Amino acid sequence: MNPELSIVIPLHNEAASVRELHARIINTLGSIGRSFEIIYIDDGSTDETAGILGACAPCRIIRLKRNYGQTIALGVGVHSARGAIIVTLDGDLENHPEDIPLLLEKLAEGHDVVSGWRADRWSGRRITRRIPSRLANTMISRLCGVPIHDMGCTLKAYRASVFEHITFSGDMHRLLLAYLARHGVKIAEIPVRFSPRRHGTSHYGIGRVFDTVTDMLAFTFFEHYHNKPMQFFGKAAFLSFAASLAAFLWMLWLKFFAGASFIQTPLPILTVSFAVIGIQFLLLGLIAELIYRLSLRNQAPSPADYIKRPTD
Repeated sequence: MNPELSIVIPLHNEAASVRELHARIINTLGSIGRSFEIIYIDDGSTDETAGILGACAPCRIIRLKRNYGQTIALGVGVHSARGAIIVTLDGDLENHPEDIPLLLEKLAEGHDVVSGWRADRWSGRRITRRIPSRLANTMISRLCGVPIHDMGCTLKAYRASVFEHITFSGDMHRLLLAYLARHGVKIAEIPVRFSPRRHGTSHYGIGRVFDTVTDMLAFTFFEHYHNKPMQFFGKAAFLSFAASLAAFLWMLWLKFFAGASFIQTPLPILTVSFAVIGIQFLLLGLIAELIYRLSLRNQAPSPADYIKRPTD
C-alpha cells in the first residue's frame, strides 16, 4: 500500500546535518499519525553523506550518478514518490521539519500547493540580501500571477497530481511555482521558521541573482513561444529592420535638408548593422523552429536515467 505522505529531500554534501534532520523528521511525522516515506536524493555527494544515509531508517535512498543540481535531484525524488502528498525541504537544517504539519493543515483547505515563507530570513541584512530578495520575488510573482513572498523556499507541500505534466530540467526549481501556476494549480503560502545554516557553506552566492533573471527570461520565452519560436525572433527581426529603416531615413533627411554628408554621421553604419541583426534574428528563428520540430521526435530523459546503478 502506498503511503499518504512522501518527504523528498535533495542532499549534496550535507553529512553534518543528515542525522539531526532525519531524527527531527521522524519525530514530526510520528506525531501526525499518517503513513509516510522519506526519500533522500544523494546528488553526487563527495563527503560522508552516502554512508550516514545508509544508517538512517526508515528511508529510501536514491543516489545519482553525479552532481546534477537541485532541479534534477528534486525531479527524481518527486517522480519516485508514491504518496498522494509530497513535501519537499532542504537538507541543511535551514527549514524546520516541525513546520510540516502546518503545511498539511493549509493543504487540507483545498489548495494544491502550500509554500513556506521565510518572513524573517534577512532581517539583519536588509540592504545586501533582503531588498534584492524582495524585488526578485515581486518580479517572479507578477510574472506568474501568484502573490508569493518567497519563491525560493524549498519547504513546500504538493498534491502529487500537480506534477503529472511537469518535466524538471535546468534550474527550473527556482520558478517551479510559476510553472505550476501556468497549469492552473491553486497555490497558498504560510509563514515558516528559518534557521541560518550551521554546517558548511551555502551553495548559492551573488551569481544566483543573475541566474534568477535569466531563468525568468527563459520562463517567459518557453511559456509563450516554446512551440512558436519564429514569432519571437520574427518580432525581434521586425524591430531591428524598423530601426534600420529609421536610421536610413534620418540619414537621407540630414543629407538633403541639413547638408550633412553621409560620412559625417554614424547612421550608415547603424543602418547596415540593424539590417544585419534583423537577418540574424530571422535565421535564429528558422533554426529554433527546426530544433523544436526535431525535438518532438525525441522524448525527455526519464528520472531513472539519472539514478546511479550498482554497476555504474
